[in-house]
Amino acid sequence: MSKKSKSDMAMEPSRRHFLKSASALSLVSGGIELAIPAVANAAIKTNARVVIVGSGLGGIAVANRLMRNLDGVKVTIVDRKEIHNYQPGYTLVATGIWPVDKVADRNSDLQPSGIDWVQEMATEFDPEGNSITTDSGRKIPYDFLLVATGLHLDFDKIEGMDIKHIGSNGLASVYPSPQAASATWQAMDAFRQKGGDAVMTLPGTPMKCAGAPLKMTFMLDGRLRQSGKRENSKIAFHSAGSNIFGVPSVNDNVLSRWERLGIETQYKSQLSAIDIGARKATFMDPASKEKTEVPYDFIHVVPPMRAPDAVKNSLLSYQDGPMAAGGWLEVDKFSLQHTRFPNVFGIGDINGTPRGKTAATVKKSAPIVAQNMIDAIQGKALSGERFDGYTSCPLLLREGSAMLIEFDYAGKLTPTIPFIEPLQDSYFAWLMKYRFLKPAYISVAKGRV
Repeated sequence: MSKKSKSDMAMEPSRRHFLKSASALSLVSGGIELAIPAVANAAIKTNARVVIVGSGLGGIAVANRLMRNLDGVKVTIVDRKEIHNYQPGYTLVATGIWPVDKVADRNSDLQPSGIDWVQEMATEFDPEGNSITTDSGRKIPYDFLLVATGLHLDFDKIEGMDIKHIGSNGLASVYPSPQAASATWQAMDAFRQKGGDAVMTLPGTPMKCAGAPLKMTFMLDGRLRQSGKRENSKIAFHSAGSNIFGVPSVNDNVLSRWERLGIETQYKSQLSAIDIGARKATFMDPASKEKTEVPYDFIHVVPPMRAPDAVKNSLLSYQDGPMAAGGWLEVDKFSLQHTRFPNVFGIGDINGTPRGKTAATVKKSAPIVAQNMIDAIQGKALSGERFDGYTSCPLLLREGSAMLIEFDYAGKLTPTIPFIEPLQDSYFAWLMKYRFLKPAYISVAKGRV
């Protein structure tokens, strides 16, 4: 950890105030970790076959709830991954706050007992025949399906990009893996020792954790200031769209902060190619297709994102409309039930909804999806509880300070913690991100909240 900056020292009184507040700590740690809902008096009997494709937070959270509340259900999780990556921690690794081993757990420790774990990847969905096919050619039938595949990072859309080179030649990207996040910190750390020209990017597609590119930009600025190299450095943020964040109040707040920090913003500037060895990036105007070459000393690459091929090429994806291009899962945005196949539900990043590709989204939606699946298994009408699109982003501003951004489908700010003001610098929001959200995440995965 680095030495305290003047801004950190200025926050010491609020830190002391917080650390004296046992009730605040109880709200975050005890309130999330220990307030486990009571299990129903008697589990519902069923012999339904439920297949869950994907063992990320959403898939495992719903699996735990179904196994707890359904007696006799056969739950099959299809996913090869043995390591469960805590993706909300990637930005902490990539900016030198956390060690990389803090974001890795074992899926076997999070999954409920009694499930059938098929350690293969789904390659085909047949919703008309109620089955999926794995990469070994195995066909698995189901009565009910939960699609929890996550999304695909489409680095192939950037000519010359090779994630194996992250960490060298100033190349950074927080998204691919814990190893890439760690290598990104190596690149950032090397850059802040000398300074120079930094280029930050944002694609024009729906994406997971849309706040991560902003966090990386704020933290890079902070690291340069800590090393005394900010004055002879330039940071330019290139957005493929006409804004940097989809919630107007957050967008305007961040832009105001960047103006004060001297961070430049370019719009309608989409990263289309990169020459890693020469440290040159090519940006294209999505409308005119005009291209501009930009040299850099450090670049943070955020790829376009879409649905995995297995979903994109199936009848489960949107067949028309704005979500069709990315192949996103066609679900009702409130119930998260498929709009054409009522025995299919979706959770997490794969859903073709207006917002909602964060771990906080899963925390809010997992109980709703689980209850709706239980209702459907019983042949009942869905409970009627509606998912409002809740999304949360602890937006890192610098080491020791963050904003807790919470909002819904409408882009309305929906703060949930009384003593954290939205859009205000907060040491407590930083502490939540740094210390308390990982335990809360594990509780969500185990179906406790």
